[in-house]
Amino acid sequence: MSQRSVEIVREHFAATNEGDFQRAMAHYAEDVELVVHEGLEAGTFAGRDEVGRWFGEWFRSFQRGYRFELEAITDLGNAVFVVAIHGGRGKASGAEVWGSAAYIYRLRNEMITRVEMYSDTAKARKDAGLSE
Repeated sequence: MSQRSVEIVREHFAATNEGDFQRAMAHYAEDVELVVHEGLEAGTFAGRDEVGRWFGEWFRSFQRGYRFELEAITDLGNAVFVVAIHGGRGKASGAEVWGSAAYIYRLRNEMITRVEMYSDTAKARKDAGLSE
């Protein structure tokens, strides 16, 4: 990995925060894989279309303006590790929701090929090979 990989991941989050999902999705390789480790939406999703559907369904449950604030972003050499606070308002309820998530991004040829998403930051750190 490189500083360029970190920049690509930052740009991916920036595009998402701006609601420019086409630009955000353009960072994914055609064969991207999303692994959601915990929660009701847990599972493995393969290919840009399936990953896009997963994120689309998730974002549609919130009002416009859902945001991610990067707390930490680390170049691991073979991956990029991210911890983010995210939140917004539920579409149906209007209730404000906030949470924290950790991500391990893998890239090839400046394209995101795999994203692992965790609600348990300690588990993500362990899986990424980071000390507690």
